[in-house]
Amino acid sequence: MSTGTQMNGHRRRTWFSGMFAAAALCATSMSWAAQSIDWSKAAKSSDIHLTEQQSEQIKSKDLTAALVWHGASPWVAAVSRGARAEFEKLGIKVVAATDAQFDPAKQVADLENIAALKPDIILSLSVDGVSTKQSYAKAIERGAKLVLLSNPIPGFEQGKDFVGIVTDDMFGMGKAAADLTADALGDKGKIGMIYHDASYFITNNRDNAYRKGLKAYPGLNVVIERGFIKEHETSNVAAAMVLQHPELEAIYVSWDAAAEGVVEALRSLGRRDIKVITHDLGVNNLLDMAMDGNVHGTIADRPFDIGQTMARLGAASTLGLPAPHFTLVPFDTVKRDNIAEIWQRAFQSPLPRLLNLALKQ
Repeated sequence: MSTGTQMNGHRRRTWFSGMFAAAALCATSMSWAAQSIDWSKAAKSSDIHLTEQQSEQIKSKDLTAALVWHGASPWVAAVSRGARAEFEKLGIKVVAATDAQFDPAKQVADLENIAALKPDIILSLSVDGVSTKQSYAKAIERGAKLVLLSNPIPGFEQGKDFVGIVTDDMFGMGKAAADLTADALGDKGKIGMIYHDASYFITNNRDNAYRKGLKAYPGLNVVIERGFIKEHETSNVAAAMVLQHPELEAIYVSWDAAAEGVVEALRSLGRRDIKVITHDLGVNNLLDMAMDGNVHGTIADRPFDIGQTMARLGAASTLGLPAPHFTLVPFDTVKRDNIAEIWQRAFQSPLPRLLNLALKQ
């Protein structure tokens, strides 16, 4: 049973603004494969609050936290800034921050080292939930409250092994990408889809939501789909796709860095007419968009908000407050005219100089 069902009504109201008494989305003892998640009951990050009294209680605890990340990027840095800002407000000291370089073995070693520090709170995205599970379990046994970013860990129970999961609104983002494709083509056209052909929670859900979102536009036809595993593969995939179907007018790609190879291929083929739609914010593709290149737009989440929400949930859990199983962070549709605004909202940092110059031209 979720811890949310064990708390008194007053605590529920102050923590979740009275909205999430039913935040346990399903029986957490079920395996992830069998679980049926009711996303309509997921919390929103904007509804996660601490009262002044709760904040003061947390400050009095002299807590520590660790950030155990999967990799390093501007996006991860923004998540960390959001987490650190919230922890600082609550008097929580960050004692370690690690980068697994997308290597499960390194993340296992990182977790072993961090467990020795006995942090009260761990914020983390697991590279591989199966291989890292035991290392997370050791840290939890030593008293750490674990808040996960996006990726579930098979067999872990919410309220017992972890506090909750903060993630993108994957289904909303996929639908928004379909809407953006319709915007690019005027509700009618031929599309190529380059999807992530690996088992990965976020990308699989976003890609499937994109397919579902296109059903609202009968005039948009996916004439070819191709999968990829590694980002560097997308250039060749896109080139082959366009040579096979020169009538393509738009290409959807699972995420920003993977879309860079697609843009490169389209440039080499002289196909500036084919529009690219993707997810996330990266400087190279935003530069292309700013200069009216192939990239028509992207759907971006808010990493600073993600970090802030994770930290808040972790801190609240030290008071025994209930958490929703999933908390969704908002997203934004990004086109040339709002790049600067969305960058600031997502990263809480100045726009890169080159991008700023490109937008002024």
